[in-house]
Amino acid sequence: MGFFIFGGELMKKAYRVKKSSEIEAIIRHKKSVGSKHFVLYTKKNHGQNHFRFAVSVSKKFGNAVERNVAKRRVREIISKLDIDDCYDVFVVIKNNANTISFEMFQKEITSLAIKLKIMR
Repeated sequence: MGFFIFGGELMKKAYRVKKSSEIEAIIRHKKSVGSKHFVLYTKKNHGQNHFRFAVSVSKKFGNAVERNVAKRRVREIISKLDIDDCYDVFVVIKNNANTISFEMFQKEITSLAIKLKIMR
């Protein structure tokens, strides 16, 4: 436990931003882009040699099972994106995202990452 697959290799939890102070720093940086279902915030993380990310979903989204499924979907999508190593990414899942399919999750998050220019 504590690992998940990343492009054919094991991805450690070191790739996640966990501290609320670090998440607040990403939000304060104010580089973001949003869609109807998601908001992505980014900040350069010059101290790391790999990208890191965090996912947030409100309790209004649904029950714990629905929230966890949404977070797992986002983690899967983020792990498959070719994000540049120098970024921290914070993904906010909006309440109305519980009505869309995995393919729509993937399409929207990928297009937001491209708009932010965080992909290699």
